[in-house]
Amino acid sequence: MKTVRHDLVVLGGGPAGYVAAIRAAQLGINTAVIDENSRLGGTCVRVGCIPSKALLESSHLYHEAKTKFGEHGLSVGEVTLDVSQMLARKEAIVDTLTGGIDMLFKKHKISFYRGRGRMRDAESIEVEPTVDESTGPMLVQGDRILLALGSRPARLRGVEEDGRRIGNSTSALSYSEVPERLIVIGGGYIGLELGSVWNRLGSEVITLEALDRILPGMDTEIGQIAHRTFKKQGIEFRTGTFVDSAKVEGERCVVKIKDGETLEADRVLVATGRVPATFEAGLEQAGLQTDGRGFLSVDKNYWTGVKNIYAIGDCIGGMMLAHKAMEEGVVCVERMIGMQSHCNYDVIPAIVYTHPEIASVGKTEDQLKEAGVKYRKGVCPFGANGRARTLGDPEGRVKILADADTDRVLGVHIIGARAGDLIAEAAAAMEFGASSEDIARTCHAHPTLAEAVHEAALAVDDRAIHTA
Repeated sequence: MKTVRHDLVVLGGGPAGYVAAIRAAQLGINTAVIDENSRLGGTCVRVGCIPSKALLESSHLYHEAKTKFGEHGLSVGEVTLDVSQMLARKEAIVDTLTGGIDMLFKKHKISFYRGRGRMRDAESIEVEPTVDESTGPMLVQGDRILLALGSRPARLRGVEEDGRRIGNSTSALSYSEVPERLIVIGGGYIGLELGSVWNRLGSEVITLEALDRILPGMDTEIGQIAHRTFKKQGIEFRTGTFVDSAKVEGERCVVKIKDGETLEADRVLVATGRVPATFEAGLEQAGLQTDGRGFLSVDKNYWTGVKNIYAIGDCIGGMMLAHKAMEEGVVCVERMIGMQSHCNYDVIPAIVYTHPEIASVGKTEDQLKEAGVKYRKGVCPFGANGRARTLGDPEGRVKILADADTDRVLGVHIIGARAGDLIAEAAAAMEFGASSEDIARTCHAHPTLAEAVHEAALAVDDRAIHTA
């Protein structure tokens, strides 16, 4: 068996792994990456964040053309849908971005082994080729091993996934035709985004959520607004609903609810979260153990406690977000060479790319109340923002939460047009320890959506200009 050795070997080519590899190479570390897929980028670029956002944009434009263009005096005649072209556009975007990562690897002289990696011991990974099987298995050794194993969709007991009629987020990105009825199991980020895609394209979408609300973990007020908004868009929500089973019968999907009700649909999307992909990596061979949920434990340097093995990204838990994983990749390799780098977990933004978008950073009102923290709140409705009106998107609001004594911004929550872009200002302000007064005293260009952030900051001190 061929054996090669590198200073650093990264197992996993997703956001955590490929970013860590590039940063390591920039620092002069001889780096290799092992990934079983033919294309780098992990779930996020190949079958997650990027393709779902491509479909969200396409479906939004389709819906706008059918329902909103007339308000602008635009007549486009009959609007037709070509699902195959929509999917082809999505794939072209994925190809471009994964090809870009390949190019960056070549530029930085990072070795890429396409194969399924499994730990043989604390410094060796056996790679079984998945693309060019003629090369045979090989052994890749490293002075340091970085595990960036990522995650996979969680399965639900009683739900028989066939990958076609009943499947997870990956299959929901490639439906060849618009389902007449789609049942989404799970009312979190993934379920809402993909449910929105097919709802806009014409599906009857029913979302089943076991908890008493959608978007659990998000600010309650923002979640309630989102619920009302998506309901108006045509998505049916059934909260407090437990799924007993789901299976394919002929060409139909049959979903049984624990109260005895039976629902039928053309497709079922299981969107009940993600679990770490640590179970088939041979971790025990390297002396590594996971917790009861499959996560690895690490210290502040992302060291697992075993020799020179580190871990980052979804496989160590926390917010399972690509940008959090990327940040950990950079910090981990910088700490390996002694740089005093850090990741501020209190300022990790989270975004739902529906329409309107939903974005959040920092503490929610629920968390502040539970912790007994005194705070002040400033709110600006999008309806008071001139730019939102000209865009035809007056729904939503910006909410800023600031410490009652110090005025330091503790959390910002937005539902409205381009909330995902607006949250960046809030995250930057919080990273620098800004007060609501700092944001309020910063001149914001007019007319922009960012003025809603400015107005909410003014409202914290009860001196909003454009809202009553």
